[in-house]
Amino acid sequence: MALFLREAEVHELLTMPMTIAALEEAFGDWGRGAAANISRQRITVPQPGVLHVLPAAVPGMDALGLKSYTAFAGGARFLVLLYRASTGELLAMIEADWMGCMRTGAASGLATKFMARDDARTLGLIGTGNQARTQLMAIAAVRKLERARVWGRDRARLEAFCQLMAPAVPFPLEPAESAQAAVMDADIVATITTARDPVLLGEWVATGTHINAAGSNWHNRREIDAETLHRADTIVCDSVDQARVEAGDLIIPATSGAFDWTRAVELRDVVAGKVAGRRSADAITVFESLGIGLEDVATAMRVYELARAQGIGTELPIFS
Repeated sequence: MALFLREAEVHELLTMPMTIAALEEAFGDWGRGAAANISRQRITVPQPGVLHVLPAAVPGMDALGLKSYTAFAGGARFLVLLYRASTGELLAMIEADWMGCMRTGAASGLATKFMARDDARTLGLIGTGNQARTQLMAIAAVRKLERARVWGRDRARLEAFCQLMAPAVPFPLEPAESAQAAVMDADIVATITTARDPVLLGEWVATGTHINAAGSNWHNRREIDAETLHRADTIVCDSVDQARVEAGDLIIPATSGAFDWTRAVELRDVVAGKVAGRRSADAITVFESLGIGLEDVATAMRVYELARAQGIGTELPIFS
């Protein structure tokens, strides 16, 4: 029988190191031609609302499936259907809000592992929502950070975020007075906002910085400006095909001639060792994170395996 896992159970099972490891395995397989991903598909209905579907297969993990979610005025509802790749057996239905936050953070953690300087010690974080929590957790998991400066538009939410996350990391979290103050001289920068216009300007970025741009996956929104791309030595996407449809960070400057798509490379090729994530200590590197089905399916398989091992979840009499 298939297993049903609720949000609270996913919280209990999923750790950031495990999520990063699952993504590294999946992206490595994809880079070697042994996995598949289809870009997010969207259907809009008049209410208004959107259904999103993200399918993928990672046969090396015996994982096949998809994440679907609706985004309406009443909120978003996330669900992963996980199948065994070798048999087509339905393994699990998993509520996937927190899992989505974790895999998005883990993607930035994975990119940071391959693209940031080994001696990176400071983080500039722009954003204070749930997704910002997992960006912080993931980057702290792959680099020995000594300090993080955080900025958000709402001062009360900013201070609450720093108080909430302080026990989770072994270094100080400092509320910054501005986005510029948060990222000045940072070794690593992460943007995770719902901004329509850039919150990060290239003129603020120090040489040698690695940037995770993780907040925007709509063609008409962007978090980073064209100068950031101009100064970057390497620009990596979790999926270039999906970026051509969704990544306003790249689409908007490309439309004006300020960005050439031939500069964009795939995270899978970096993880598989085909492309260097960083070519020099002084290079500025950018990871454009959109969120892809490969990340959801790989993470879901690890959650399912742990749930089975620990006897967690509810059996569903589907196809039995």
